[in-house]
Amino acid sequence: MKAKSTPSSQLSMASITTQFMGANIRGLCQSPATPTTLKNFQQTRRRKILLVQATSSARANNSLSFCEGERERPHWTGDTPASRFVATLTTIPPLYNLMKFGARQVLISTAEKNGIAWREMAREILASEVYKEKEDIENPSVIYPDYYLKPFHAYKQGNLSWEAAAEVEAATMSMCRRAIPSAASLEEATQIVRGNWLQAIEDHHIQNSGGLAITDILDVGCSVGVSTRFLADKFPCADVMGLDLSPYFLAVAEYKEKLRPSREKPIKWIHANGEETGLPSALFDIISLAFVIHECPQCAIRGLLKEAYRLLRPGGTVALTDNSPKSKIIQNLSPVLFTLMKSTEPHLDEYFLLNLEDAMQEIGFVNVQSILTDPRHRTVTASVPTL
Repeated sequence: MKAKSTPSSQLSMASITTQFMGANIRGLCQSPATPTTLKNFQQTRRRKILLVQATSSARANNSLSFCEGERERPHWTGDTPASRFVATLTTIPPLYNLMKFGARQVLISTAEKNGIAWREMAREILASEVYKEKEDIENPSVIYPDYYLKPFHAYKQGNLSWEAAAEVEAATMSMCRRAIPSAASLEEATQIVRGNWLQAIEDHHIQNSGGLAITDILDVGCSVGVSTRFLADKFPCADVMGLDLSPYFLAVAEYKEKLRPSREKPIKWIHANGEETGLPSALFDIISLAFVIHECPQCAIRGLLKEAYRLLRPGGTVALTDNSPKSKIIQNLSPVLFTLMKSTEPHLDEYFLLNLEDAMQEIGFVNVQSILTDPRHRTVTASVPTL
């Protein structure tokens, strides 16, 4: 006899709290493996990118075979009982602090059970020579928007802290592992998530750019440079720039890049606001925002898109990869997990409620396409009209 499920809107604060304290993370944990440090992960033999194959007709439509849910967005966003319940929890300081603590413990425990040495990797960064990089890269004239100065991702200082910067790469690895739980290894999961994203960018540009060569790429919200390095590896003939609002993240990006073999075209890092970069117009052929916009209020998302439009050359491609509101997995998250998720992502509702494709068209982008590039994430690509 099956146990009767409890609607998320009827969950009590006591039941949520009990599950937090019980560290209910078993559903997230997949395939325990040997702990992976940053160093030995980078040294792992690179294998051919494993793109998930669809049917021939699906490939013709530039779509991959991942399952969408039945809704346009998760039921726990917007003005729904589940969403209002979580919003209420966040107004109670002791409970909100418990939620943030629970979210952090879930992330770390899940990562380490999947072979990602989260705490060890963070200690390696904090014990390194990374601090001097910040002095060289920080732009003291940068003005931080109000939303960026608030607690975020369970860090009191948000992205403006060494703790956050030291843990980003482990969190990114864990994200890939969660996205592809059936992968035989972290490397395979990363190759699928990143490979499909990069392929979507390349396919869109080839089909819609009017023959525009890829010579200049900007990675907005580059964080510690993970996505930037993938772009540089995919397009080695291009000049690649990583831009972020956090000088702490950029310091880690530069420090890690110096540990790698030198590139023929070194990555450049810039500390700036992606909504007002101060860079010349029509400077780039591709602009990427990878896992950025779910962390922003709608006004900032629109500002980022407007600036990307200004910075792209005619025929240029913008690509945004992030959580998909139509993902079946995200739509079916358990009440505990979506509560934990929303406790550290203050702008998640705004992101899921925004019709991103319409917003891009309103700004002037054409050829807007959206596909699931893994079971959790979509990649939305669009073009600046050709002349």
